Amino acid sequence: MSAEAMPLAGSTRLRDEFDALRPALLAHCYRMTGSYQDAEDVVQETYLRAARGVGAFEGRSSLKTWLYRIATNTCLTELRHHSRRMLPAGLGAPSSDPDVRVFGAGPVAWLEPLPDAVLGDPGEVVVRRESVRLALIAALQHLPARQRAAFLLREVLSWSAAEIAETLDVSVPAVKSLLQRARQRLDELDLDAAPPVAEVERALLDRYVAAFEAQDTAAIRTVIHDDFSLEAVPHPVWFKGVSVCLPFLERYAFRADQGIRLRPTRANGQPAAGSYRPDDAGILRAEGLWVFTVTGDRLSRAVKFPGPELVTAAGLPASLA
Repeated sequence: MSAEAMPLAGSTRLRDEFDALRPALLAHCYRMTGSYQDAEDVVQETYLRAARGVGAFEGRSSLKTWLYRIATNTCLTELRHHSRRMLPAGLGAPSSDPDVRVFGAGPVAWLEPLPDAVLGDPGEVVVRRESVRLALIAALQHLPARQRAAFLLREVLSWSAAEIAETLDVSVPAVKSLLQRARQRLDELDLDAAPPVAEVERALLDRYVAAFEAQDTAAIRTVIHDDFSLEAVPHPVWFKGVSVCLPFLERYAFRADQGIRLRPTRANGQPAAGSYRPDDAGILRAEGLWVFTVTGDRLSRAVKFPGPELVTAAGLPASLA
């Protein structure tokens, strides 16, 4: 056993290093899997595998690199059992009828959001948020798992081709081929839009939340693009354009019996809002998380994801007084 490995086996160094790296590992595993829950599971499995294999750690790389290798290969194993994760817009064309019946889909593997609150301290969140934006995570789903891993290790973590080759157990030329194909595919998806200023995002979110709670579609219109899109997992039906989205909100989200309230937060490095709906006793209970995309000076997309656990993971309460 090398000098690097010896202190690992008999001390808390592995746990300390893992705990410090956990938010970054979670972000990496989320980029790989497209699922917050799967990423949590993979990160836990990464620690268990590292603890079992610490005696074989030879110190040829840093402990950080070693943990990323374990996490990456654990993700690749997980991805053998899952199909590509989707958003509603990836299933077909938008509906032009605001009165269309919105129904649940069959066995679809849905993309999940990643609350910023789980990414670590605010400084680290700023560093990571561009690499977890919803459009990028959705685009990565178009890549085969090994291409995805090679791309993320190179473009996000800045690993060398040799380090990637060792991690994926392939040759350096094979890594270069994986990267070339991944970049070509992502270039086809046109992801080069400049990220908006955080202050602009927050101002737009605040205006949208106020307009939504006031059920004021005219005010909502002032903060969204003409081709604004509205999606809600797990429904394959989605809408695009103000002439469809605003009537849909008026007829279904703004019904008197809904009483929905929104609370601002962030997810995927983007403005987001926890959604609360009154239960039978009138208590506002968390029901899901909206994630908004800002393009220029307007909101261009809103995607709702179900689950009170996403709201609390985003740092918001489970219910409102």
